[in-house]
Amino acid sequence: MLTKGQARTFFVGGTLFFSAIFLALTVDTLRQMPERQNSELMTASVVRGKMIWENENCMGCHTILGEGAYYAPELTRAVDRRGEEWIRIFLRDPQAMYPGRRKMVQYDFSEEQITDVIAFLGWIGQIDTNGFPPEPDMAPAVVVASVPAASTGPRPAYFDTICVACHSVGGKGGLVGPALDGVASRIDAEYLDRWLANPQAVKPGTAMPNLGLTDDQRAELVAWLVTLQ
Repeated sequence: MLTKGQARTFFVGGTLFFSAIFLALTVDTLRQMPERQNSELMTASVVRGKMIWENENCMGCHTILGEGAYYAPELTRAVDRRGEEWIRIFLRDPQAMYPGRRKMVQYDFSEEQITDVIAFLGWIGQIDTNGFPPEPDMAPAVVVASVPAASTGPRPAYFDTICVACHSVGGKGGLVGPALDGVASRIDAEYLDRWLANPQAVKPGTAMPNLGLTDDQRAELVAWLVTLQ
C-alpha cells in the first residue's frame, strides 16, 4: 500500500509526465500542419465548393476526414476513387446512376457549382492524412476472367473514367456490373449500341444507368467492346 505522500507524489508525477507528452504531441501536430494542409492549393473554386458543402449540409450524410454522419460514403479520397468526370455525371442526376437504389438528394446544381464541389473534394483528397482512410480490411476479391481481354483498338478514355467504376476487364475494375471480358462473343454491335443508348428501354429495371452518351462516345465504346472476344 502507498502512503498518502507516495500516492500524492505518484499522482502529481504521472499528471506532469502525461501532460508533457500531450503538449509535445500538440506542438508536433502544429508543426506539421502547414506542410500537410496544402493551403497554397486552395483556390476560389475550392472555397465556393466548401460553402456548398456546408450550406447543403452534406455532412448530414457523408464524412470527410472521418467527420460526418457515416450514412453515405466517406469522401476524403472521392476524386481519386471515382475521378472528376464520374462525380460530375453523378451530381447531375444521382438517381440515374443507380436506378431505384441511390438515395442521394437531387440538388439540381449548375455546372459551375458541380465544378466547385469537385474542386473542393479534389483539394481535400490532396491533404496529407497519414494514410486515412485506410483500404478496407476485407476488400472483395476480384475474379480474373479465364479468357483474357483482347482488343485490337485503343481503350476509350471514357471507359477508364466512367465505365470502370462498375465493370472490369482483365480482372481490373469495378464489381458492380458484369465483367466485360469476351462480351463480343455474347453480344453483337447493334445490341451494344441500343444498350448504351438507353439501357432501360432494352431491359426495364436494369441497374445500368443511362449515361447520356453522345453518338461519338457510344460509337467509340461499341467499336472497342466488339474487339473483346
